[in-house]
Amino acid sequence: MKRMILTGMLALGAGVAALMAQQAAAPAAPAAKGPQPKSKGEQDAVMAMFTAQQSQNWDGVIQGAETLLTKYTDSDFKELATYLEAASYQQKGDWIKAQIFAEKVLEINPKNIQATLMVGELIAQHTRENDLDREEKLAKAEKQLNATIENVKTGGKPNPQITDAQWAESQKFVTAEAQNDLGLCELTRKNYDKAAAYFRQAVDGDPQPAYSVRLASALQSGGKNDEAIAICDKLLADPQLHPQIKAVAVNVKNAATQAKGGK
Repeated sequence: MKRMILTGMLALGAGVAALMAQQAAAPAAPAAKGPQPKSKGEQDAVMAMFTAQQSQNWDGVIQGAETLLTKYTDSDFKELATYLEAASYQQKGDWIKAQIFAEKVLEINPKNIQATLMVGELIAQHTRENDLDREEKLAKAEKQLNATIENVKTGGKPNPQITDAQWAESQKFVTAEAQNDLGLCELTRKNYDKAAAYFRQAVDGDPQPAYSVRLASALQSGGKNDEAIAICDKLLADPQLHPQIKAVAVNVKNAATQAKGGK
């Protein structure tokens, strides 16, 4: 859900916001600053793509982005369209195409924080312990994730329509997600103390259960069973905890309890 909110807030930008305002306003309304379509056809293509994104019609977004990128090659919305195509493939579960298009975004703008986060996250999630090129993949993921943290800290608001408070919240969420993914990289290496440190940073920035249960898992794997049990107990006390997270928390707690001798 937070990723979807960030997509709307950060990837939207002034250009699409201006188009939506223009459609709702009188014809004489002044044009807003930001990227602008160069023709009515391009404007319609941008709006069709974004309308599909709002309704979570991922195939429609992909089709709209391809139309825009193919027919309007000099569009100011090229970066946005490419990112939305990447995000749509990610929503469809096609992580290979998602990474391909996210990397195309970085060819346009190497500091696009959504794209650096997506590339780093996808690699971190799909790299396995026994991959022959594991370290090469993880190094690439870490480079993009660290770039995300740096760019979200030092870059300005990518969308002037959002408030300073909204941007501050977005910065926390993006940083926490990148730290969580850095923790996944260390879990793959079985560096449990380093993984726990990253997960703890993620929880501090965005205390969501998914980060907490990964922290508990890393702590348990690193032999810190009491702390792992305490985190799991706190999670399991929530009657609305997601079933998948609940199952992991139960498994982690059982493993920690057994490691302590069943006490």
